[in-house]
Amino acid sequence: MKASMILTSRTATATAVVLATAGGLLTAVTAPASAATTCNSPVFKRQFFANTTFSGTPKKTDCDTTIDQDWSTSAPATGLPRDNFGVRWTVTRDFGSGGPFALTASGLDGIRVYVDGARKIDLWKNTSTTVAKTVNVTIPTGKHTLRVDYVNWTGSAKVKFGCTPRTSTTVDTVKPLVPTGTSVSYDSVTGKAKLTWAKNQEMDLAGYRVYRRLKGGAYPSKPLATTTSTSWADTPPPTGETYYYEVRAYDRAGNESAGTADQGVTTVDRTGPAAPTGLTAHGDLWGMMLDWDAVPGAASYELFEKDPATGSLTLVKQLTGTSFIHDDVGHNTTQHTYVVRALDAAGNAGAYSAPVSSDGIDRTPPDAPKNLRAEVTSSTVYLSWNAPENPTSDELINDARFTVLRSSTRPDVDTGFVNCSVNESLDTVAHEYSFTCSDDEFEPDTTYTYEVFLTDWQGNRSAPSNPVTVTTADRVAPLPLTGLTATPRADGMELRWNTPADTDIASYRALRGVRQADGTVKWGGGLVNCVDSDEDPLAMLCIDTPDGETYVYTVIAEDVWGNELSANDPSAATVTATELNIAPGEPIGRDYEAGGPLWGGGGWTVSESARPVQWHCDGDVCARITEYRVSRWNTETQSYDLLGTVAPTTDYYQSYNDATQPLGSISYYRVVGVLADGTETLPAHPWRIRPNLL
Repeated sequence: MKASMILTSRTATATAVVLATAGGLLTAVTAPASAATTCNSPVFKRQFFANTTFSGTPKKTDCDTTIDQDWSTSAPATGLPRDNFGVRWTVTRDFGSGGPFALTASGLDGIRVYVDGARKIDLWKNTSTTVAKTVNVTIPTGKHTLRVDYVNWTGSAKVKFGCTPRTSTTVDTVKPLVPTGTSVSYDSVTGKAKLTWAKNQEMDLAGYRVYRRLKGGAYPSKPLATTTSTSWADTPPPTGETYYYEVRAYDRAGNESAGTADQGVTTVDRTGPAAPTGLTAHGDLWGMMLDWDAVPGAASYELFEKDPATGSLTLVKQLTGTSFIHDDVGHNTTQHTYVVRALDAAGNAGAYSAPVSSDGIDRTPPDAPKNLRAEVTSSTVYLSWNAPENPTSDELINDARFTVLRSSTRPDVDTGFVNCSVNESLDTVAHEYSFTCSDDEFEPDTTYTYEVFLTDWQGNRSAPSNPVTVTTADRVAPLPLTGLTATPRADGMELRWNTPADTDIASYRALRGVRQADGTVKWGGGLVNCVDSDEDPLAMLCIDTPDGETYVYTVIAEDVWGNELSANDPSAATVTATELNIAPGEPIGRDYEAGGPLWGGGGWTVSESARPVQWHCDGDVCARITEYRVSRWNTETQSYDLLGTVAPTTDYYQSYNDATQPLGSISYYRVVGVLADGTETLPAHPWRIRPNLL
C-alpha cells in the first residue's frame, strides 16, 4: 500500500491539459481538446457530459491530478449546461502490494465511486446540502481501476474524492513487494560497490533498507543504510572476500518486504591479518615452547627472533600452525626474544605481535587450576576444574600432575591430599581442558574445603585453585511431620502440616490409602494430582471428585539427599478424612449404560482456568439434532439450571464454554439433544473440576 492519492481539478479551458510523470514530477503538456487525450497514471482522465447518464460523446476530455472542484452554479466547462451535467474520472494505476485504503467522497449532488467496476460509495441523489461518506477497502496487489462518477441535477455543484492508504500499524499489515531490477557493480580501483534497483509502486512507501553480509554469514538485523533513493554506494572492506547485498522496501506502517536476490561483489584484498595475540615462550623439556592464538584469515605465520642489541629480526620459521618448538635453545639462562606475524593467502602481512622473552630453564610454576567446582551426592563428592590447553598440554606431556587437598575444621576428621584418579577431556573449540575426580571416603554431614594444585616436571607447584567448601550428605531421614490435617473441599482434599524441624527439606509427596481391618493402612501410592504452592509450601490440594469416600492420608518429607521416612513407619503422621458428596441425583459416568446417543466424561486441571464442557453424540439421530441444551447441577436447589444452548458441529466432541463455572468446585452438567419436533435425547452427564489452587 503506498503514498496518498488526493485528486484536484483545474478551471475548465478550451484546451485539454495532459499531465505526464517524469522523474516523479508532473509535467503539463497542452493538446487540442479535440485530440485524443492520454493521461499517464496516476493522473485521472476526466470526461464532461451534457447529461446525467454519461451517454454519447463527452463534450470535453482532459487530465486531472486531484478531484476537488467547486463550480458553484456555473457550468463546469464551455459548452456544458449549469445543471444536469455529468463528470467521470478514471485511472488505472499500480498499487504495488495493495492493502487497506480509505475512500472518501463528498459534494453536491450525486457521487459514485467504483474499484475495478465494483461500486464502493453510492451518494446518488439530488441534494441541497453536502453529502459525504468514507469507506475502508482492501485493494489487492497489482493494477486496479478507480472510477468516480459525479452528476449535478440542479443548483450548486461541487465534488471531492480521496484515496488514501491507511498506515496505522494495527490496520496495515501488508508488506511492500520485493524491489525489482536489482543490480550491483564494483570498481576495483576505488573499491566502491554501487547497488541500483527499480522504484516500488506502493502509495505509502517510506523508503528502502540496504543490507550487507559476508559470504557464509547471515544478514544482520540492522540495515547498512536507509534511503528513499533507488541506488546506494558502499565501500566494503578490502579483504578479498565476497560480500552480498539485498534491498528491502518498507512502508509508513513499518511493514518490510522480503529481500531481493543476493547481489554479490568480491573485493580486492589489500588488508593483512590482525597481529597475533597470546604469544608465550618458556623453556621446557623439548626446548623453547612457543605458542600463540590463531588469527582469523591467516594462511601462514612468520616467527622471528629479535636481537636485543640491534633490534634486527631473524626469521626462525614460516609455518601454518600456531605453535613451534625452538629446539636450538638449551636449558640455560640465555635470554631469547620472539615476535610473530600473520600472512593471508594473498601474501599480505599483518602487524607484529607483542614481543616475548624467556630463557631455556623451566622454573616458573604452572598456572593455577581455575573454576574449581564441587557436586555433592549421597555417596560422593565430585570435583571438576578447568585449565587452558596451552601451556597445560606441555605440562601434562612432561609429567605434570594434579593434587587435590582436602581440609576440615573438625579435629577428628582426616585431612590432606585426596587419593583420587584425575580424568581429563579437551574442548578443541574453546581450547580448554576439563578435569574431574571423585572423593568417596569422607565423613557424613561434615564440612570440607577442597583446593587443587598443578606440579610440573621440575617440581614447580602452582598456586591453589579457588577453594570450594561443601557439606557432605547425611544419612538420616527427616523427622515425621506434625499437625497434619485434611479438609474436604468441593475440588478435592486440602492437606496442611506444621513447619518441619529439618531445614534441608527438598520436597513433599502425599499418599492416600485405605485402613485395613487389622488397623494397618494399604497405601495406594503417591497422589499425582496433588498441587503445592510456592507461596505456601506447607500445604497442597489433592484434586479429586468429591464422591464421599473415606481415605487415610499422609505427607512424607524428602531431604536434599533423598532421605525420607517410610509411610509405614509407626511415627509417620496420618489423618483420616471423608470426601464431600455433592453428586446430583442422576447417575454420573453411566451414560453408556443408559443407551442414549450422548455420553460425556469428566476432567480436572491444575490450572484455575475454566475448561469447556465436552460430550459426544453417536448414532443416526445425531444428524437430526438441531441444538444441545446444557444445564448445571445446583447443589442448593438440588436441580439442574439451564445455562444455554449450542448448535451442533462436525467436530467429534461437542463443547460449551461455561463462563460462570464456580472456582474451587466440581460442576456437574446435563446435556440433551433437541430434535426438530422438540423431543429430547437421553442426557449426557459431563463434569469438570475447576480447582481453587492454594
